Amino acid sequence: MSTIFDTRICALGEGPLWHPTRKQLFWFDILGKRLLTQVGEDPQEWQFDEHFSAAGWVDDTTLFMASETGLWRFDITTGGVSRITTLEADTPVTRSNDGRADPWGGFWIGTMGKNTEPYAGAIYRYFNGELRKLYSGITVSNAICFAPNRSHAYYTDTFSKRVMRQNLDRYGWPEGDASVFLDLREDGLNPDGAVIDAAGNMWLAQWGAARVGVYAPDGSFVKAVDVGGTQASCPAFGGDDLSDLYITSAATGLTGAHDGMTFVQTNAGQGLPEPRVLL
Repeated sequence: MSTIFDTRICALGEGPLWHPTRKQLFWFDILGKRLLTQVGEDPQEWQFDEHFSAAGWVDDTTLFMASETGLWRFDITTGGVSRITTLEADTPVTRSNDGRADPWGGFWIGTMGKNTEPYAGAIYRYFNGELRKLYSGITVSNAICFAPNRSHAYYTDTFSKRVMRQNLDRYGWPEGDASVFLDLREDGLNPDGAVIDAAGNMWLAQWGAARVGVYAPDGSFVKAVDVGGTQASCPAFGGDDLSDLYITSAATGLTGAHDGMTFVQTNAGQGLPEPRVLL
């Protein structure tokens, strides 16, 4: 069972990132338009004018971040942001959602309708200064993560209740058609954010089920980690040896005492360090 890591309530907690050189967790409250962290045990946060949702690390003092209008360089020391490129800036109906750095130093980022408009979103990859659309017609983009051996990526449209597996070429671009990795329709489970551990297992937050499901590389169910918030949204490995599992959650639409808090399960498994985003 996970325990509370941070008591601050997020309307929509998302995008946890363990910075491997700072040994520090960052995460977002998308609807609250803020970035949160802890310095030691002291809470710290930054407020923005638009929705930010996902991040990667560039160096010890810089994050790469995605928002509803662009991709940004964020200075942890000063709190300053500078835009790298636009992201659906001319489409006010959408915002960014789930995203993660890939093993080549690129970054995959999904978008979705602010009011969950059907098929309004997409999934993109930013790599070598280029932002390229990979998939369109996505309702709720989630579960973006990558196999440790670089052979394939995963993603989901939560609305479909299916997690897809996509083969990748040697440069990290999709190769061929995606196939179904998990079909959760019979179980009635909603796939949300996900991370892959050192053994290739997927740790998948399941929105509304108060848990993170663990699935082997062949898609078979391994176990579930209970989460104190009903709407578990995304996991990330962290801690000194990357064995602790941090899980964000969302309070939107709920009144539970712990909903929207951020949780941790110590010694959950063996994670991998997040790749550096190359700019």
